[in-house]
Amino acid sequence: MKQYGRTINLKDDPQIIGRYLEYHRAIWPEVERGLKSIGIERMLIFMLMETTDAFDPERDFPRYEASNPRNREWQDLMASMQEPVADAQPGEWWAEMKLVFTL
Repeated sequence: MKQYGRTINLKDDPQIIGRYLEYHRAIWPEVERGLKSIGIERMLIFMLMETTDAFDPERDFPRYEASNPRNREWQDLMASMQEPVADAQPGEWWAEMKLVFTL
């Protein structure tokens, strides 16, 4: 199993943050199915993903978005409430985090 830690900022607006939380309390079924279909076994938003060993984000996220129009719609909707962290690399939306300690 692989693990990926990623981070992003939500826009600093209480209404946007509230909408973002509401959407995630009732995630669209197509989105949940789409993520599972590409090998994401568990996702915690802050974000930690546990994936199958075959998962490759650069290959599989585009495949997920292309598999169902609702997945692309969801991604666009969520992106409207997000912004990259200050330390993100050029062109990077979700910034990679490195695991430095596990107890």
